[in-house]
Amino acid sequence: MSLINGLPAHVLLVHVVVVLVPLTALALVAAALWPRAARRLGPLLPLLALAALVSVPLTTQAGEWLERHVDDDALVRRHTELGDGLLPWVLGLFVLATVVWWVGRRASADAARPGGTRWSGLPVRIVVGVLSVAVAAGAVVDVYRIGDSGAKAAWHDAFSKTATGGRGE
Repeated sequence: MSLINGLPAHVLLVHVVVVLVPLTALALVAAALWPRAARRLGPLLPLLALAALVSVPLTTQAGEWLERHVDDDALVRRHTELGDGLLPWVLGLFVLATVVWWVGRRASADAARPGGTRWSGLPVRIVVGVLSVAVAAGAVVDVYRIGDSGAKAAWHDAFSKTATGGRGE
């Protein structure tokens, strides 16, 4: 993917990542720490994480195309290096979202069974909760670092720090 409506696809797709990854991280932490949130989110949680997971390689691939079409620059190289590190974090979000959804389904199914005992997965929920918070924080921090480096690469010499008076100012 290279251009969308005449603009580099990366410039547009990056907004999908910037929205979906933190949203998925927030939903994952909520569902991992509060079983009621997991029940309410249901299969939406792993589907949201899947959408975030798919968006990362699409955006990265579009970014690699854009990198070949701009001047070689240390800031662009830094942004590219950081961008290559996001996929493992988002894969972690997807795996944990799927686990949280599955654990929530199992607990609900066991509780709904007549004469069934309520499945107590407290140790699993604690481990998944801690991992979810850690991976969510890592993913969000990584998105911030990548975005910050991308903004610096795109804008470092593209504006004046003083007004140019172009609009009657």
